[in-house]
Amino acid sequence: MRDRETDCNPVLMGAPPRNRKQLLVKSFWIVIWFFYLAGPVGNLVEGDMSPAHEVLGWSGLLTFVVLYFALVFRRMAHRPAPDRVARTVVACITALAIVMSLVLGPNWLVLFTFVGVAVGVTEPLRVSRWTIPALTALLLLIGSRYPDVRAYLFGYAIPCLLAGFSMTGVQYLIRTTQELRAAREEVARLAANEERLRLARDLHDLLGHSLSLITLKSELAGRMLPGAAEAAAQQVADIERVSRQALVDVREAVTGYRRPRLAVELAGVRAALRTAAIRADIDPALEREHRGLTAEGEGALAWALREAVTNVVRHSGADRCELLLTEEWEADERRYLCLSVIDDGAGPPRGGGHDGNGLSGLRERLALADGRLETGTARRGGGFALRAYVPLGTPPLTGTAAHGTDHSPATDPTPSGA
Repeated sequence: MRDRETDCNPVLMGAPPRNRKQLLVKSFWIVIWFFYLAGPVGNLVEGDMSPAHEVLGWSGLLTFVVLYFALVFRRMAHRPAPDRVARTVVACITALAIVMSLVLGPNWLVLFTFVGVAVGVTEPLRVSRWTIPALTALLLLIGSRYPDVRAYLFGYAIPCLLAGFSMTGVQYLIRTTQELRAAREEVARLAANEERLRLARDLHDLLGHSLSLITLKSELAGRMLPGAAEAAAQQVADIERVSRQALVDVREAVTGYRRPRLAVELAGVRAALRTAAIRADIDPALEREHRGLTAEGEGALAWALREAVTNVVRHSGADRCELLLTEEWEADERRYLCLSVIDDGAGPPRGGGHDGNGLSGLRERLALADGRLETGTARRGGGFALRAYVPLGTPPLTGTAAHGTDHSPATDPTPSGA
C-alpha cells in the first residue's frame, strides 16, 4: 500500500526513518544543498592552482563534506552525536572554512553557510543566536581581504545568516512536533486509563450490591438447612432472582460500552483521513447532540460513518471527503437524521447493484434501527456518495394544546403534548 504519510511529509520531519527508502529520502534532502559548492569545485577543476593548493582544496573539501553530512544526517535520523563530539565537529569544519577561504580564495566563503547550518542544527538557541552572527562577521572579515568581491560580499553573508537561523527555527519546530506527539500519546493513554477506571467503577456499582446480597442469602440458606427447608428454598429463589438481574445489568452495561458513538467515531475518522492525506470537510452538526436520536440510531450512524470512511480510505483514491449530518422530513411526516459521506474518488464500481459485505451488513444494522441506506454517484463530478438515514423521535410540543384545554399546574400536572 502506498505510504501517503510519507507523500505528505517527504522528509519525515520530527520522526526517525522507518525503512531504507525513508533513510535515502533524508540523505537526499541533505545532499541536494551541496550544489552550493559549485564555486569551490569549479575553482579546483579549472586547474589554475598550484599542486599544494589542489591537494589542500580536494582533501579539505572532502573532509568538510563528510564531517558536515555525518553531523547533520545523525541529527535528522534521530541518532544525534553527543554534545562534545558535535561541537568538536563544528569546530573542525569552521577551521576548514577559515583556512580554505584564506588560502584558496573568495569562492570558498560559501563554506560558512554550511557551518551556520551545522550550528543551527546542533546548538540550542541560547548558543546559536550569537554564534551564527559571529560566523557571519568572520565571513565578512575574511571576505574584505578580496577587493574583487567586496561589492557582493553580502551575497555570501546573508545566506550564512539566514540559513543558520532558519535551521534554528526548524529544530524548534521539530522539538515542538515531538512534544505534541508525546503529549497526544499521553492523552490517549490517560483516556484509556480513565475509561478502564470508569468501567471498574460501573461494574463495582452494578455487582457490588448484588454479589453481597447473594453472599448473605447463601450463608443464611446454609444455616437454615436442613431444619427449615422451605425458608431455605425461598432464600435460594431470591438468590436466583438477584443473580439473573445482575446478569441483565452487566449485559446492558457491556452493550452500552460496545455501542459506537458518533463523537468517538468522528475522532477516529479525522485521524484516518489525515493519515491517508484526504482533505476532510466535516459538518459541525456531527459534533452536536440531536434531540430524539435514540441510542440504537446513533449506534447505526456511527457504524455507517466508520464503514463509509474505511471504504473511502481503502478503495476510493479520493483527495477530498465531505461529511454532512442533516435533519430531513419524509413524505410520511417522519423526521430523519441523514449522514452523508461524499468523496471525489473513483465512484461506484461499474455494473453496480452489488454491495460488499460491509455495505450489506450496514444495511442490516440500519434496518434494525428502522433506518435505510442509499449509495450511488456523488452529485458533483463523479465520486461516491453514501447516505444513512435513521428516524428521530418527535420533539416535545410547547405551549397550550391545540384543543384549548386549560392545563394549569393546579388542575393537570401533565405537560401539554405529553
